[in-house]
Amino acid sequence: MLNKALIVQSDRTLLLDVHCENAEAARQAIMPFAELEKSPEHIHTYRITPLSLWNAASAGLTPEDIVKALTGHSRYEIPAGIIEGFALTMSRYGKIRMQKGTEESGSLILQIEDEPIRLEIAEHKILQKYLTPILAKTASHAFSLELIHRGTVKRELIRLGWPVQDDAPLAKGEDLQITMREQCLSGKPFIPRDYQTAAAQSLVGSGSPGSGYGVVVLPCGSGKTIVGMLIMSMLKTNTLILTTNVAAVHQWIDELLDKTELTQEQIGEYSGDNKIVAPVTVATYQIIAWRPDKKADFPHFKLFRERQWGLVIYDEVHLLPAPVFRVTAELQAIRRLGLTATLIREDGEEDAVFSLVGPKRYDVPWKDLENQGWIAEAVCTEIRLDLPENLKIKYAAAEKREKYRIASENPLKENTVLQLIENHPEDQILVIGQYLSQLDSLAKILKAPLVTGKTPNTEREKIYSSFKKGEVRVIVVSRVANFALDLPDASMAIQVSGTFGSRQEEAQRLGRILRPKSGKNARFFSLVSHYTVEETFAANRQKFLTEQGYKYSIQRVENI
Repeated sequence: MLNKALIVQSDRTLLLDVHCENAEAARQAIMPFAELEKSPEHIHTYRITPLSLWNAASAGLTPEDIVKALTGHSRYEIPAGIIEGFALTMSRYGKIRMQKGTEESGSLILQIEDEPIRLEIAEHKILQKYLTPILAKTASHAFSLELIHRGTVKRELIRLGWPVQDDAPLAKGEDLQITMREQCLSGKPFIPRDYQTAAAQSLVGSGSPGSGYGVVVLPCGSGKTIVGMLIMSMLKTNTLILTTNVAAVHQWIDELLDKTELTQEQIGEYSGDNKIVAPVTVATYQIIAWRPDKKADFPHFKLFRERQWGLVIYDEVHLLPAPVFRVTAELQAIRRLGLTATLIREDGEEDAVFSLVGPKRYDVPWKDLENQGWIAEAVCTEIRLDLPENLKIKYAAAEKREKYRIASENPLKENTVLQLIENHPEDQILVIGQYLSQLDSLAKILKAPLVTGKTPNTEREKIYSSFKKGEVRVIVVSRVANFALDLPDASMAIQVSGTFGSRQEEAQRLGRILRPKSGKNARFFSLVSHYTVEETFAANRQKFLTEQGYKYSIQRVENI
């Protein structure tokens, strides 16, 4: 039995012995129905959750398929009881089906075969606003709903533990010829990687009801943008792309021009700077979610109705703002792609992503792509420093939130940053932090450019360009660097402060330096004040790194 790689536990965790010769076969077998939680050196931990089982059910797997996968790879007998639990959870997917109504009504039908479920749904006060019982004899267990409420109803039902099987057809959208180049404008040959093609195909599917929407999870630096473009080339339709900031908008536009045969006139930028709507339009979440005051409507929601979109791409979907959930709920007839490096949402709204954007269609562990050379090997180090004597009393008397800021802005970090930069003269370095006063001071000491949310977009782009050309070796950046920042030559990051215990932020910051470099590892340093609350929050952020399999060492400042 020791040649079997999997240990199934009664709490629905799966332990995968990566040193077993059959580990890869076991991993491939469980990935469709289990979420990877930790992947350090020896034992990887997966967990089976209701969401992961509903993902599996939406992909066509049955409880019998899961039992076969587990029994075929389990080292020990599967604990009694959990198999029945899988079947019960999975059976909830498909009990409620959303289908196209009659042509005359222009509405949708919510079909429910089980009378107890129908009664539960009928009594739910929020759903009563959207659902109208169909009283015809042949459809006594059905409700009708308006097209505009398709996403809202799905979201409410998943909160009740009833994931909807959405078989209503998707709109085709306006045709647009999108062809991938064989050679980039830069002159390099363009050959999509196998996993990028597989990810794109997993979303497009057969084109039948139930396909054409969902989420692709790939590490930072692995080419999620290319997956989006491949899907665009498969669907050949007008496309709206939503992303995190203006720099990311420009990166998408540059990539589209470099790797597809789309022209500049066919691509529009919709941001605070420009409001151009074209067959392919790239917009920021900020402009979509903007409104003059809390009581006003969102004026830029009109963008979703200005063209006959056939595809909406949500870049960094784990950051989808709450107001955009509202408009996404109205866009259920359009093909939808979510791209992300991590489905972790600090607000716990993963089920909203499932119901409004779609189930996870494709995932691959970070370490797998590192082992194949597609992303850089990273060495992660926490450096602990003491607080200076003159701050210890102030720290002791402060409230918890203020304690964190005092520890984060420890002035002794400045000398440590200088020393690290001096010790690594060959690296292109990002110094990343949370507090602007701290970053401003560091930029002056390092004589390095500073990029914050207040930096004009034209100036940001000049700084990024200088960094890419090697004219600038160090950039100091605020939280704007967390998302969709394309600096492929960055090989080292020094994190001087972070957003409390955000694992999501840790993933994004590490991702800034994961583009592969010939013969060079990526280095990720976190500076943490010893014996302070910063250590506690850092431990939570670092948990993400160790779970993804990155070696993490802790050093005292005198040992660097």
